[in-house]
Amino acid sequence: MMSYREYITVEPGKRGGKPCIRGLRITVYDILEQLAAGVSAEEIVEDFPELTMEDILASLAFAADRERHTGELHT
Repeated sequence: MMSYREYITVEPGKRGGKPCIRGLRITVYDILEQLAAGVSAEEIVEDFPELTMEDILASLAFAADRERHTGELHT
């Protein structure tokens, strides 16, 4: 699995302290929500040129790591 730590940042005053991509105002949640809605990674990068494919993969790796640590289904 890729190391997401160089791509994901958390700043208390930015986007409510949610994990963001490289200090941008784009959150991991924003990317995951787009992917879950069926938007391809390529389309996301087209829509947000400041993002890279590595950012998308880092978001997925971050989510996988977080899920591994929580392991609960939230309903």
